[in-house]
Amino acid sequence: MIIDTHVHIYDPFRPEGAPWPDPDNKLLYRTTLPQQVKEQAVPEQVDGVVVVEASEWIEDNQWILDIAADDPFVVGLVGRLEPGDEKFEEDLERFAPHPIFQGIRFWGSYFADVSQNGFIDKMKRVAEKGLVVDVNFPWQTPDGFFALREQVPELKIVLEHVSAVKVNGEAPSDEWLETMRRAAENPNTTQKVSALMENSAQQPAPPDLAYYRPALDAMWEIFGADRLFFGSNWPVCGRAGTYARCIRIVRAYFAARGLEVTEKFFWRNSQAVYGWQQR
Repeated sequence: MIIDTHVHIYDPFRPEGAPWPDPDNKLLYRTTLPQQVKEQAVPEQVDGVVVVEASEWIEDNQWILDIAADDPFVVGLVGRLEPGDEKFEEDLERFAPHPIFQGIRFWGSYFADVSQNGFIDKMKRVAEKGLVVDVNFPWQTPDGFFALREQVPELKIVLEHVSAVKVNGEAPSDEWLETMRRAAENPNTTQKVSALMENSAQQPAPPDLAYYRPALDAMWEIFGADRLFFGSNWPVCGRAGTYARCIRIVRAYFAARGLEVTEKFFWRNSQAVYGWQQR
């Protein structure tokens, strides 16, 4: 089984449009409903997807949930809720009970000062509901991230997009390694191996596994067999290469580590984190 834990579904041509992507973005400004996802994913033996909400409109969370109701290929949603919004807690209460709603995503500016606007208490509420927080590692304000980890250690945090590791055929920087090791000290911090090709110094991203191996080895050494899992970042991954290339690189890497590790990477670990169920 393979579950892709990072795809974006949107339709800029629906009556209300969409706040993202920009119409000038010729690659991304198109319809990406489940049918379009399946066209790329099913040939690569993908069995389902977790949608990560890219829209800032609260009602687009419901729009995805309504789509998922009619299509079991969508096994989960990481919704977009901003802790700074007045109705954050109300919206959390609204969406959290839905079995497909498994987490929230927000931008990293909150880590500049986690003591503001009740941020810590709000994250405690997220943790109490068993939801996940998906976030790009806030490299500009890492102290805030670690303050959150210290004050809400039970919160499940997924670091998206390979934590911005530089992929260039060489080992990651000492700074990256040290910071990620510190992040991994909390067992509730996991690493989503998404946007691997997009972080490549060469574009289009090379197809050879050897080019990615140093970065993958570093993530393996830090997070191990139980805290790494797959995400494509479709359709954004198309900036760097094809969906097939995206999945085949990591498939080759983990296949060498055996069937049990491969299953953990492609579905067991993400199920343990998000709690998705095959539909």
